[in-house]
Amino acid sequence: MTFEPQSLTLPDPLPLDGGGMLADARIAYETYGELAPDRSNAILLCHALTGDQYVASTHPLTGKPGWWERMVGPGLPIDTDRYHVICANVIGSCLGSSGPASIAPDGAPYAMRFPVITIRDMVRGLVGLLDALGIERLHAVVGGSMGGMQALSLAANWPERAQRVLVIASTSRHSAQNIAFHELGRQAIMADPNWRQGEYYGSDTPDNGLAVARMAAHITYLSEDGLTAKFGRNLQDRPEKSFGFDADFQVESYLRYQGSGFTRRFDANSYLYITRAMDYFDLAEEHGGSLAQAFAGNPARFCLVSFDSDWLYPTAESRHIVHALNAAGAPVSFVELSAPFGHDSFLLDVPALDRVVKGFVE
Repeated sequence: MTFEPQSLTLPDPLPLDGGGMLADARIAYETYGELAPDRSNAILLCHALTGDQYVASTHPLTGKPGWWERMVGPGLPIDTDRYHVICANVIGSCLGSSGPASIAPDGAPYAMRFPVITIRDMVRGLVGLLDALGIERLHAVVGGSMGGMQALSLAANWPERAQRVLVIASTSRHSAQNIAFHELGRQAIMADPNWRQGEYYGSDTPDNGLAVARMAAHITYLSEDGLTAKFGRNLQDRPEKSFGFDADFQVESYLRYQGSGFTRRFDANSYLYITRAMDYFDLAEEHGGSLAQAFAGNPARFCLVSFDSDWLYPTAESRHIVHALNAAGAPVSFVELSAPFGHDSFLLDVPALDRVVKGFVE
């Protein structure tokens, strides 16, 4: 991975939930649109597990469009003619922010010496970035999936920092099933002979394990109806079954493609760290066991969005957050949208989501 992202080093050590500090934490970020003279038009976008800061610009490693280009840009629902959009790579990741692949003070990559982090630690890094940029209060914070967890954490722990909080296809805590799928992926990585206890930098990387982890996770992002409509039981480039273990079915070929492509842009150790942070996320636990208490006295406006085909973070998870916000007296709106794509619906062409996002941020 050879590229030089826009970044800054936080002036103060970053305190971590697991104890200790992360000194010289680096935050890589991208911005879009002009910041108003009074700094009142900033929107922070928080990315999902395997996302990055390239929300509306070409990815420097893959050459692919930004992950939310359909939503962010001039005249789009998050209009960069009106708003100054900031998207940062979370700590623990591998697109320029401090993570396991970063160089430690002794000159070697941190690898598994990098401290285990939480969603709240990620948000501490984002708040540090906002402080460095001189932005005291956001017009809005927006996030889907893990990005929604970050938006909730910002609202609960730094309630004065955002006027609006938009949470899409997310949850206030990881379920046992969520944790189980992540553990499957972690075990696939750690079982790869090239993982070598995380000390693989400068040599062969655990691509096979990381690809399997990505394949398993990707299944959870989709819906059965979506898979059936796209692939069914159609064979891949052959008139009949091979009676072997090549990719006979189109869906098998698709998953293998997703897995192999992922290894070219992501670090296996980062996958371990970020999935662990998501598994540790439990906003109620952080606030005395009460999710309502997490939002007590919060001055922000909230909007929660779920999708009817999302079985990873189903609508019940969003309703749980909405009930807590109601109990806390916080102004909140909620909508369940119909879409066939499963959890990934927030990234795909769902015009109803465009209207919700535009209406709420304005």
